[in-house]
Amino acid sequence: MREVRIELPHISLAALTWGPDDGPLAVLLHGFPDTAHTWRHLGPALAEHGWRVVAPYLRGYAPSDVATDGSGHIAALMADAVGVVDALGGGPDTVLVGHDWGAITTNALAAHDASPFCRVVAMSVPPFPAVRSRGALRVLPRQLRNSWYIAFNQVPVVPELVFDRYVRRLWQSWSPGYDATDDLHHLAAALPDRAHRRAAIGYYRSLASPFPPPSPYQRWKGAEMRLPVVPVLYLHGAEDRCLDPRLVSDVRAQLPEGSDTALVAGAGHFLQLEQPAEVNRRILAFLGSAPD
Repeated sequence: MREVRIELPHISLAALTWGPDDGPLAVLLHGFPDTAHTWRHLGPALAEHGWRVVAPYLRGYAPSDVATDGSGHIAALMADAVGVVDALGGGPDTVLVGHDWGAITTNALAAHDASPFCRVVAMSVPPFPAVRSRGALRVLPRQLRNSWYIAFNQVPVVPELVFDRYVRRLWQSWSPGYDATDDLHHLAAALPDRAHRRAAIGYYRSLASPFPPPSPYQRWKGAEMRLPVVPVLYLHGAEDRCLDPRLVSDVRAQLPEGSDTALVAGAGHFLQLEQPAEVNRRILAFLGSAPD
């Protein structure tokens, strides 16, 4: 594993990398509250199969920059992911993997006709318009309770002030029984002060913002509300306590040809860490070895 710097027009990103420098590109996007170290199992597995794996720290997560434009919009995250591909010379065989907020970005890019990714893997958050479970009303009371953190993140200042206790509770609640000690250590280093924490929480505040993303990101706006047009592998932990697994039971029917979905047994929200062997197996089966 190495750390590299990727200079984009609007932000400077740090990233972890695995694999050969001349391999086809696989971009891995982490979520909240997490870091690029969440890919410490999948990154080496993809590298062993010939992929050049690049896992950026998302904007606001040190050692990446806090964006000077202050944007946490999905469109800005999409622009960053595409910028990574452009900066590294990714070809038509480039793939994208995302978890949580990384999955939101991944799903949006899978729905955009200017996306450079030929196929994608999303985990723990399905494409928004694909959530059409027939049992949604039955699940809704529990899901509203599980989603309290979204409203909490709209409160000014307070989430930043209680951040350490807050994110520890999220990890414990979303993936019961998983020891997140290492992950919380990496998170503390990535969000060490109020400015970085504000940037990460700002993703949620941007969801409720009446203001559009800054002009450099306008072309990507709105894709998160469309269905994917490239093949998607969607994985969800069977014991996820963030997004109820019953809400994703009908996702497969909404995805394009060549897509697949699976519930991963014995895993909560952070399935790539809780059941890495099974998650890696499914992703490698979907992506295959890096094309020559």
